Amino acid sequence: MSISRRSFLSASVLTAASATLPTPAIFGAEKNKKYQVALVGTGGMGNANLGAAISTKTVETVALVDVDRGRRELSFESVKKSTGLEAKLFNDHREMLEEVKPEIVIVATPEHWHPLITIDACKAGAHVYVEKPVSHTINEGIAMVKTARETGRTIQVGTHRRCSPAGIAAKKYIKEGNIGQIGMVRAFVHYTAWGGKDVPTPDTPTPEGLDWDRWCGPAPLIPFNSKIHPGGFRQFLNYGTGQLGDWGTHWMDMILWVMDDQEQYPSTVSSTGGRFIWRDNTDAPDTQSALYKFDKYMVEWEHRCYAGNAPEKENIGVYFYGTKGTVHIGDGNWSVFKSQDKNANPETPDTPKNEGNLQVSWRNFIESIENGQKPICDIEYGHRATTMTLLGMLALKLGRNVRWDGEKQTIPNDPEAVKLMSREYRAPWKYPS
Repeated sequence: MSISRRSFLSASVLTAASATLPTPAIFGAEKNKKYQVALVGTGGMGNANLGAAISTKTVETVALVDVDRGRRELSFESVKKSTGLEAKLFNDHREMLEEVKPEIVIVATPEHWHPLITIDACKAGAHVYVEKPVSHTINEGIAMVKTARETGRTIQVGTHRRCSPAGIAAKKYIKEGNIGQIGMVRAFVHYTAWGGKDVPTPDTPTPEGLDWDRWCGPAPLIPFNSKIHPGGFRQFLNYGTGQLGDWGTHWMDMILWVMDDQEQYPSTVSSTGGRFIWRDNTDAPDTQSALYKFDKYMVEWEHRCYAGNAPEKENIGVYFYGTKGTVHIGDGNWSVFKSQDKNANPETPDTPKNEGNLQVSWRNFIESIENGQKPICDIEYGHRATTMTLLGMLALKLGRNVRWDGEKQTIPNDPEAVKLMSREYRAPWKYPS
């Protein structure tokens, strides 16, 4: 079995998590409860989430599912080393749900698989921790929220920046009125993604041990290409949603959360962008801007998958622009700009430490299951943030503005745009209703 260094480092997160993280408090009334957890998708974020789950001391790993045999076997060895447990291995999540009947399922596959696996798991009686973006199309997300409510299952989304001490402190500062009324918010990511200026990577025979047909699943079946798997799917729009869907979901969620979801939906969305630098076989835009108009403020998204952002000293995050000042929330840090002097340095408030966003998110997830409460990163919030990014991709594809009716979850009087809220699934997979 051949294992890449990337895969080895991803799997080793499990051992590191259980060995170095502080032990959290025991949750709820069922103090000795151990939830049977299954991981679907044993790549980087899958193993990181499983490591965070293990760190809570409230789960036992009973199953690992992946269409890549090498990855799932590597994860098996890591789980065994860190916990002493020998999880059952599966290629098909449906067989796992039928045989093992886990209480919690982690969904960390490429996003074109998120909806079907999440819905199947909820219907099988499991609670779900699903990575972001929650879906590949808007109507899939609607179906996921509907299923969660009908089955009474708890779904936590991997928008864990709601658990960040920096985000929590910045939100409190903003809500206390320290920067006045906010009229504009700008989110951005400026660094290299999984694409490049190089020539296209040629297709190759499918590696031994990889079920490529199932990897493609409900999406189009194309020849195997090492640029897509492992790790590169986000920049291929049949399987991922580009930089906006990947990173943008985090920041759109942060914006909605900081603004207290006072306006849950934008009314108008526009976007422009293109592939001005990349010459490889990815097909997502390497440069993109999107505008979202709310009633009381506007949101701007921008990304470029090349060139950092040295002049602003920040290449990632979100700026909240108010009448009395500006707040920047970054990746684990935040800053305040009160002076209009361009040479003034920002204030960098002290931020409490925690054991990590993922660990806090998992603690909240377990507590929510036990207390029957909505988790901090509930599926409805994750769906709203994902919808914002998908509307931006949809407007880019159409080349024009789209209007969004968030209450009715549709694009009114625009059948061309409505058609893009769903997509055709490859047989035998059926699009969720």
